[in-house]
Amino acid sequence: MSKNKLSHLAETLIASEIVKLGAMVKEKIAAGDHIYNYTIGDFDSKEFPIPEELKNNIINAYTEGFTTYPAADGELDLRKAVLSFVEKNQGLKYGTSEILVACGGRPLIYSIFRSIVDKKDKVIYPVPSWNNNHYTHFNEGEHVQICSLRENNFMPTAEQIAPHLKGATLLALCSPLNPTGTVFTKEELEKICDLVINENESRGVEEKKLYVMYDQIYSALTFGDTKHHDPVSLNPKMRDYTIFVDGISKAFAATGVRVGWSMGPEYVINKMKAINSHVGSWAPMAEQKAVAKYLINDAAVNSYLRNIKSEISYRLINLHQGFQQLKSEGFSVDSIEPQAAIYLTVQINLVDKKTADGKLLDNQAAVTEYVLSQAKLALVPFGYFGSDRENNWYRISVGCCKKGDIENVIKKLREALSHLS
Repeated sequence: MSKNKLSHLAETLIASEIVKLGAMVKEKIAAGDHIYNYTIGDFDSKEFPIPEELKNNIINAYTEGFTTYPAADGELDLRKAVLSFVEKNQGLKYGTSEILVACGGRPLIYSIFRSIVDKKDKVIYPVPSWNNNHYTHFNEGEHVQICSLRENNFMPTAEQIAPHLKGATLLALCSPLNPTGTVFTKEELEKICDLVINENESRGVEEKKLYVMYDQIYSALTFGDTKHHDPVSLNPKMRDYTIFVDGISKAFAATGVRVGWSMGPEYVINKMKAINSHVGSWAPMAEQKAVAKYLINDAAVNSYLRNIKSEISYRLINLHQGFQQLKSEGFSVDSIEPQAAIYLTVQINLVDKKTADGKLLDNQAAVTEYVLSQAKLALVPFGYFGSDRENNWYRISVGCCKKGDIENVIKKLREALSHLS
């Protein structure tokens, strides 16, 4: 029997492994297994509800009949509100023709890639990182992966990037980074900006420029002394080459509200708008109207951000301290002090250990399964973010973490580790 063939993209695209893992965990939970599911970069709306004012604005917008098609680049009142919010929080000044609104960050990232990257164009991105490998595959681009290291908090460095810039079309960066919850230092990002500017100034008039996609969707969620930095604030020349990705999904626990935006050079934004208009990836009209009203309510915004940052940092810090306590007890685990986002980076180094029944944990997949089955802890290996499959670092997402569960999570992990030899 002949096999039905589809497009090369459809036949070769790998579905989201994180979503697949999350679905498997949900099946176990539905079957009665009590699992601490820290896999998906989402929020438990009971633990992290969206702002009350935003919720009421959405209800009112539907009541008032805002149910038609929105403007292709986003409703004007929303674009103005976003630009005011960004200027107040980052000092970045953009015009209403330099911003595009869409239903979250994903369609914006897709349209950035489609606007810039041709077949066989070089795309530079770090691993681990979220979905850059898949978006590069969409465009049949040439993958140039920068393997980020623990000593740099898994952030790519200028030294690592520099050898690959010749002929590259897109440099995909994210800070705070998904999956690590770590950020660029001011000094390192300045060095990267200098590299990009020098590379572009060396190219001829007819050559394509090197653009930077800068995903800062977690920029409002920084903790302690951590500072968020962006290319344009550090070097104004980067304005011609930087396309931002941002939105309300993470800072306001509003992943399902679907309002995101990109800012960048007008000629790039216009091409992205054209692509998105064919895909139809607009944010819903009512949600746009609601967010437009909410973002200019400074008191409500600032109060919500203070609260959500406190709630997230409590979970991250206590889980980090728990892992450090296990490490001090001699177990083969580690963690990186949390800096930002909703993620904790942890190491679980158990390959070649034996379980109580004599089974050898001979690869990282076996370790992941052991932690899930014995500690009831579901977390995502860095191998799902483009890193080597045997990488023993993981992402813990705390958006669905209850405060009262943390002590028990560490206790159950300790018990599982104690049964290994």
